[in-house]
Amino acid sequence: MGTEGIIERYVNFYTDFAFKKLFGTEMNKDLLISFLNALLQGREVIQDITYLNAERLGTQEYDRRAVFDVYCKNDKGEVFLVEMQKVEQQFFKDRSIYYSTFAIREQAPRGEWNYELKGVYTIGILNFCFKDNGGEDYYHEVKLMDTATKEVFYDKLVFIYLEMPKFTKTEGELTTLFDKWLYVIRNLAALMERPRVLQEKVFAHLFEAAEIAKFSKVERYEYEESLKAYRDWFSVMETAELRGEERGFKRGEEKGMAEGIAKGIAKGIAKGVERGRWEERLQNARNLKALGLHNKLIAQATGLSEEDIINL
Repeated sequence: MGTEGIIERYVNFYTDFAFKKLFGTEMNKDLLISFLNALLQGREVIQDITYLNAERLGTQEYDRRAVFDVYCKNDKGEVFLVEMQKVEQQFFKDRSIYYSTFAIREQAPRGEWNYELKGVYTIGILNFCFKDNGGEDYYHEVKLMDTATKEVFYDKLVFIYLEMPKFTKTEGELTTLFDKWLYVIRNLAALMERPRVLQEKVFAHLFEAAEIAKFSKVERYEYEESLKAYRDWFSVMETAELRGEERGFKRGEEKGMAEGIAKGIAKGIAKGVERGRWEERLQNARNLKALGLHNKLIAQATGLSEEDIINL
């Protein structure tokens, strides 16, 4: 396969290939270091990182495994799990908690141990918005909190989520390094040249590493496949949402009319829409499974859990 489907100059950051190439490779680790330092906003300065095996197994052979997008630790031994989530997943928050347990358990050495842990950061770059958060804030930092005093109970377990669709700053509004990183992540594929505001040395490296014309034949093929998968996922999701709303509206209206005009229509339509979306997700998952796609890719595309897909 050639690159006839690619018309952009730079890669789409949201594709698996681009994300792992720019943030998950030794030759580009200065990019990840810069992003993490910008994200932490001066609370600490990371000098170096070491990439860890991205595929983790449980304590027993029969335990469920986890495969991270980027898994690394800094020079202080703190662990960072950096995930790019392209589509909404039903139990995404549960998945984040589950993934963090691997980074915690693996710190336990053999022999005597006083239970001291290094910090664990789970970072989610989300190309969707949480349904239960309708505000304008795109940055969310979560820690264990004492609900009575509203004070942080434990500060070594940190979850940071970035709702990228809510980041709408223009080039002229970028003031911090963090702003610039979010702007690049969201807009890289739409740019034809490096914006003047991105004068930091790290962005010179980024734009050079992200230029498609400089890829090898193998890299171009891998990116084309990754880009196709990314486009297919969104096509599936948009189709599922549209069909789900159409079917759900019809079913909800019929049910609502039977229950009463005032209360029945509102309640029935809402329930019908949700049911329609769920049925559409299941059917899309069956179709993708029939094509031989990996369960993880199907989960990302449909928002179902891998267990739901296994049980289809």
